[in-house]
Amino acid sequence: MTAPSEKLLLFGATGDLSQRMLLPSLYGLAADGLLPSGLAIVGTARSGHDDAAFRGFVEQALRRFVPAERLDEAALGGFLARVGYVPVDASKEGDFAALAEKVGSTERGLSIFLSTAPSLFGATIDGLAKAGLAGDGARIGLEKPLGYDMASSREINDAVGSVFPEERIFRIDHYLGKETVQNLLALRFANGLFEPLWREGGIDHVQITVSETVGLEGRVGFYDGAGALRDMVQNHMLQLLALVAMEPPARFDAAAVRDEKVKVFRSLRPIDRATAASHSVIGQYGAGAVAGGPVPGYVDELGKPSDTETFVALKANIDNWRWKGVPFYLRTGKRLPSRQSEIFIQFKGVPHSIFDGRGAVLQPNKLIIRLQPDENVRLLLMAKEPGLDRDGIRLREVPLDISMPNAFADSRRRIAYERLLLDLVEGDQTLFVRRDEVEAQWEWVDAIRDGWAANAMKPKPYMAGTWGPSAAIALTERDGVTWHD
Repeated sequence: MTAPSEKLLLFGATGDLSQRMLLPSLYGLAADGLLPSGLAIVGTARSGHDDAAFRGFVEQALRRFVPAERLDEAALGGFLARVGYVPVDASKEGDFAALAEKVGSTERGLSIFLSTAPSLFGATIDGLAKAGLAGDGARIGLEKPLGYDMASSREINDAVGSVFPEERIFRIDHYLGKETVQNLLALRFANGLFEPLWREGGIDHVQITVSETVGLEGRVGFYDGAGALRDMVQNHMLQLLALVAMEPPARFDAAAVRDEKVKVFRSLRPIDRATAASHSVIGQYGAGAVAGGPVPGYVDELGKPSDTETFVALKANIDNWRWKGVPFYLRTGKRLPSRQSEIFIQFKGVPHSIFDGRGAVLQPNKLIIRLQPDENVRLLLMAKEPGLDRDGIRLREVPLDISMPNAFADSRRRIAYERLLLDLVEGDQTLFVRRDEVEAQWEWVDAIRDGWAANAMKPKPYMAGTWGPSAAIALTERDGVTWHD
């Protein structure tokens, strides 16, 4: 088993992600006694803080983003005592020498978390190597985006791989740290109920929806160069698809789980120039209303014309024995009516109904795995309505709910980054993404974008506060399927 790191180096330590997620996660782990007792945390960014100023910055962030009931003054003081800071400009080699002096020996393990712009990855990796901070005891976590297509992704991975071997590279997709995402694995592989039906003979179709109510929200520069396909589908949604579709791994470890995910990505039927128009829909939101208030359109927020898609819907197929003929519908977008991430699985109906003609309408069973904003697993079943049934049995669809907060009321719900940061420090790669996964995902996504270009496809307009362009409804209704809203 890999020994836990004794030091954690946090690049981008003054950024928004650090304030909202990384620092609160590290505090939570420290407060619960889960971090190695001697773990020192060194933050770095371009801001010119010293140790005292950075500790003040960290305290301010924690008081803002950690719930008051979780903020213990003694635990806060102990956490701040772990924290130090060195300003680093990635373009200045001398800054890395100062950083190496601050970090000191890495013989007993150094974990590096890189939350910076991808354009700085190469210079940062090179600076770490020259400063002696990339030796055998060091491992590195990389926050997305890892490129914007296959070529740029390979360039980043080559730069990182020239210094760190694959077993010491931790590519982060924070969705994999979510409790309910991991519960999907437990649901599938710890229960005998579902696995016999988890295939083309038992499942009619699968829907994966990740919807947002927000618009650009300060991500103008990044988002307009990325779009919904690269921002959400290439990473989060394809990872969810892989966890739904993969074969049972031999064991729950990094190699076995990731081997099975790669097989799914390689079995995805390409959506290319021949099928992009029939198997994908892209949209861009215009002015409308969200949560009862007016919001501007995308180009108004952006301040210039743009063909960037803020909505994408796809019909995907997996060409293997388990999923032959089972469509996977993926949908994501901004300025939609509600914020939710869910996996909707519709099973096939019973082969013959004994209740036909007696006032009973049978619905196929459905499994809904909600990831956010609330974590919930719901199974919809048919049950008899109470009564004497003089005019025939009446059936109704009823839910069996497993609300995670209620089912595990004695367990604290954790931020996804708590688990991922702890796994990085402890050297467990199971919930991180391997290079061949990333490249298989980019290969599929790049073909879609090429298909859009070849077919001169432009985003269709949709009003903010609606579920995207009407063509997205037609995408599923051609197959007799309705989106689960």
